[in-house]
Amino acid sequence: MRKLALLMCVLATATDSSFAADRLVFSPKGDNDDAKHIVLIAGDEEYRTEESMPMLGKILSQKHGFKCTVLFSFGPDGASYIDPNNQAGLRGLDALDSADLMIIGTRFRTPEADAAKHVTQFLNAGKPVIGIRTSTHAFNGNGDFGGLKYAEFGLKILGETWVSHHGRHKHQGARGVIADGKQSHPILNSVKDVFAPSDVYGVVHLTDDDEILMRAAVTETLDPNSKAIEGEKNDPMQPFAWLHEYSSPDGQTTGRSFCTTGGASVDFVNEDLRRLVVNAAYFLTDQDVPDKADVGFVDPFYPSFYGFIKAPKYYWKQANLTLGDFELGKSPHMPDPENSPEWNFRPTP
Repeated sequence: MRKLALLMCVLATATDSSFAADRLVFSPKGDNDDAKHIVLIAGDEEYRTEESMPMLGKILSQKHGFKCTVLFSFGPDGASYIDPNNQAGLRGLDALDSADLMIIGTRFRTPEADAAKHVTQFLNAGKPVIGIRTSTHAFNGNGDFGGLKYAEFGLKILGETWVSHHGRHKHQGARGVIADGKQSHPILNSVKDVFAPSDVYGVVHLTDDDEILMRAAVTETLDPNSKAIEGEKNDPMQPFAWLHEYSSPDGQTTGRSFCTTGGASVDFVNEDLRRLVVNAAYFLTDQDVPDKADVGFVDPFYPSFYGFIKAPKYYWKQANLTLGDFELGKSPHMPDPENSPEWNFRPTP
């Protein structure tokens, strides 16, 4: 009986996730034909969204009733392995055709025109967007989304583009501080202690029309208990999370976005940063935000430290990460890049 019960448990879990050649799908538990559909788009060379987006998809689907489709950058020429270094490798953007929300963390991607049209249609419908970390410079190159240049996506859709590292990269972290008067905003429900070891970006393009929910203080070290540094670096503190209203590429409608410059995979060790994103998903899909959203990991989460991986040349081909490695019940564990600093909050297998 014990073996039968275990088998039934495995089978029940297996039905909640599946993958095609170019996407990983997490179905919500139970019969939920009305589930909101979130498309989570990974693809950056530095901050390991190939680790964080499946983790978020599992939480959003298994604990909050969303259908989640996770997209990745793959190797060249139809390769089946995930390759964050391939800026032209995004696949599956047609999943946006049925999406209610996009969560994006890409960096300088260059999709083909046939793929880009799905982003254009999504934006022209005024659908909501959540951007994390490098989404401020999500795309690059000569293409456009119906007249919106790839390089303009961050500034026009999220309210900010790439500016600078405001803290000392890989030495100083960032601690979230709720903006004055925003303590009761639904996105901040039970969000009390945000810490991001990836530091905080410089943010200079937001306007009075943007709603800053949280700022971030530069901290002395990468230790989650480190203190904010003294001096002008934190005066004023940089915006860390905000809401922005965007105009669609065709100029016919408007949409809403939420952006945080946190979002390295190691940042999501922090429970309240995960809660911030989950709360934003509820808010932007016009649902009541839970008083305290359950953001416990569905499967153990072993993020690797951020950093570019340029050598060996065939690192990602040799690593051979595939969609199946991120299914429900799976917990990949990749090594930190060379020359990563010590960090004392590492989850261990």
